[in-house]
Amino acid sequence: MSAHLRINPIACEAHALCVELLPELIRLDDWGYPILDDSEVPRDLLGLARRAVDACPTLALLLDEDGR
Repeated sequence: MSAHLRINPIACEAHALCVELLPELIRLDDWGYPILDDSEVPRDLLGLARRAVDACPTLALLLDEDGR
């Protein structure tokens, strides 16, 4: 099973909740918008990634899970 994060840049309004919940995978650019250095989510961070996706107020953070 693999999981990948995606960000919809059009839907994102830079609330930065995703960075608060998942700083291991997401950082902010100079304007406060999230950047993914690597979209693949390690197995041990999958729960935190799901939590960050659920917390996004604009539904801009997405998690694609294969094999589910």
